[in-house]
Amino acid sequence: MLILASGSPRRRELLSQAGIAYMVNPSSYKEESPKKKDPKKFAQAQAIGKACEVAAKYPGQWVLGADTIVAIDGAILGKPRNDKEAAAMLKDLSGRKHSVFTGVALVKDDTVYTKVVETKVWFRRLSEEEIKSYVATGEPKDKAGAYGIQGKASSFVDKVNGSYTNVVGLPLAQVCKMLHKAKVGL
Repeated sequence: MLILASGSPRRRELLSQAGIAYMVNPSSYKEESPKKKDPKKFAQAQAIGKACEVAAKYPGQWVLGADTIVAIDGAILGKPRNDKEAAAMLKDLSGRKHSVFTGVALVKDDTVYTKVVETKVWFRRLSEEEIKSYVATGEPKDKAGAYGIQGKASSFVDKVNGSYTNVVGLPLAQVCKMLHKAKVGL
């Protein structure tokens, strides 16, 4: 059975929607601070770190790790540490295009499959009041870039180019391809 190295309810929902059998064992991998790094390499390294940390506990089992980040103007936006940081992130994204990267790692013993998926997202211009009101909902707290496209922030999005499920937190089509390649759940 596949082991999901994530406590994300969004990732669990996506795997369940696809009919993938799995169990959850959230990773205790210490995430790096994003700062100014290559977003693709950063997301990939985080996903590998999470999957490998859990895979060490389950020899012979396939473990899926993932990490989603938002990048704009060369800066990586992780999860906001507080409301002020969330509001600043949303202000940066307002009226602009940004990229959402999810690194995915499928690990079993010494075998590692990885993929990084990028989706481009355009936000409409947001008013200060909209940002303040959204931050007050608490929804931005555990989300890269301080928003959840599947939640209240869905009204902020003008256009998406690429995988919608990637923005939610798991590029499902690509994950299914990896699972088929590894013959997981077949």
